[in-house]
Amino acid sequence: MKNLLFICSQNRLRSPTAQAVFSEYEGLETDSAGLDRYAEVPVSTEAIAWADIIFVMEKSHKNKLSKNFQHCLKDKKIICLDIPDEYEYMEPALIELLKQKVLPLLKIKR
Repeated sequence: MKNLLFICSQNRLRSPTAQAVFSEYEGLETDSAGLDRYAEVPVSTEAIAWADIIFVMEKSHKNKLSKNFQHCLKDKKIICLDIPDEYEYMEPALIELLKQKVLPLLKIKR
């Protein structure tokens, strides 16, 4: 079982979409969180500790995560997906983009 944590800014659109999409795959557990102060579900040290792989949507998220949670990121794999904040929740184009970027990294066939 692989634990995947998806992080964006507010945990309203991109990361919850990723959580929903990849929760359907066998062998994967998913969660999502946001880095902004008013995120639906703020990133926590517990979520980071739980995760085997952390996916961030933008480089700025990786920088902010590293700055705010450096003490608990040792040995954590953090992958930036470079997905801009221009999609709605569960938008088909976002789902397709997430699958294109994440599935090869997990060595899962479409």
